[in-house]
Amino acid sequence: QVLLVESGGGLVQPGGSLRLSCAASDSGSIFTIYVMRWYRQAPGKQRELVAAITSGGRINYTNSVKGRFTISRDNAKKMVYLQMNSVKPEDTAVYYCNAAAGSLEHWGQGTLVTVSS
Repeated sequence: QVLLVESGGGLVQPGGSLRLSCAASDSGSIFTIYVMRWYRQAPGKQRELVAAITSGGRINYTNSVKGRFTISRDNAKKMVYLQMNSVKPEDTAVYYCNAAAGSLEHWGQGTLVTVSS
């Protein structure tokens, strides 16, 4: 069992920056087996994948955030981060941290990001 807790959400102006964090606590499983992902769900829309990172550092982004968002992880601290730069109103959503390995999958409770002036 892995417990994921996101933090760092809030209100930010367009063009601003925000850093989301996801802390993973587990009971026996090894953090490095998990591919870590950030998803987001905007009001009235389906949840979408934002970024993913393997334990070895292989990274993928959805096209809409490429060049603006950066995902990273610290395996020793069991942390995953999403640095959000040049944010836009369309980035407004609840952001969820996800850990997946084979049939294992865990979700955080989400953190709300609102981009508005």
